[in-house]
Amino acid sequence: MIRVPRPNMDGFTVALVATVGLATVLPVQGQFAQGVHWLAEAAIALLFFLHGARLPREEVVAGMAHWRLHLLIFSLTFAAFPLIGWAVVETLPHSLLPPAVAIGVQFLCLLPSTVQSSIAFTSMARGNVAAAVCSSTLSNISGILMTPLLVALFLKVQGSALSLDTLQTIAAQLLLPFVAGQLLRRWIGAWAARHKTMLRFTDRGSILLVVYLAFSEAVVNGLWHQVPPSALGMVVVIDCAILAVFLVGTTLLSRRLGFSRADEAVIVFCGSKKSLVSGVPMAGVLFAPATAGLVLLPVMLFHQIQLMVCAVLARRYAEEGEARDALPATS
Repeated sequence: MIRVPRPNMDGFTVALVATVGLATVLPVQGQFAQGVHWLAEAAIALLFFLHGARLPREEVVAGMAHWRLHLLIFSLTFAAFPLIGWAVVETLPHSLLPPAVAIGVQFLCLLPSTVQSSIAFTSMARGNVAAAVCSSTLSNISGILMTPLLVALFLKVQGSALSLDTLQTIAAQLLLPFVAGQLLRRWIGAWAARHKTMLRFTDRGSILLVVYLAFSEAVVNGLWHQVPPSALGMVVVIDCAILAVFLVGTTLLSRRLGFSRADEAVIVFCGSKKSLVSGVPMAGVLFAPATAGLVLLPVMLFHQIQLMVCAVLARRYAEEGEARDALPATS
């Protein structure tokens, strides 16, 4: 029997909450903040380098044949999501959310899909894992360029249009380390595969470091005076509503277009999720330090909500698959 984790708060989420608490009580400031900033940039570069080193090209090539599936997920991630986010922000009364948090809701909808959790939930649901690897990887690689361009289209970056310097910074911090990891995979790929636990610590540690830096800056600039409990509750409601729209929509759309059940799982879990791993470093580059923490609030809340809901959904897919396997074969 396939066992799917219960939708409870995982260790990483607890660490995120603790990091926000630490930034609230002991925010980093002054010259020490600059040192933490340099350390965070190095950690994020290492994160994307290791992602490149771990990416199994053979599995990606095996999943490339499903071009209709990948095109659909790409369209959901970088077209449908941004339009829904824009519609939500435009229709909400401005008094319900602080401006930077409203920007964060839109920013959430511009991010690429997740990699690890999309693949994990697809596997739990007995879906097409090779296609999930390919689609989620394509989403993240494309997101390095697509997300900044969409931010420039839907939002204002640092008070002006997206500049060439911003794109160069993103390329230097995210794209180049990723490419370097891919080029060196021949020599370090096996080592990366043997040290998954250590590399998972690197992944999460780099994200926590950037979150601490972003929220420290936001706290120094009066974060919790700008975000009342009612606004936090509203963000949770908005995140839940957006996730529900895409979970239901991807399910109905995949069935309407005649995809198999295995491919349906890929579309549901890759087409409805957003990446905290990509969102945190991009927010640090694209937005002013004083607002980056506020912008990240909707992304962090969405991260936990999608894990909880998708864990339940993956278990249901698995149980339905087991029930079908148990039926007697018909002639």
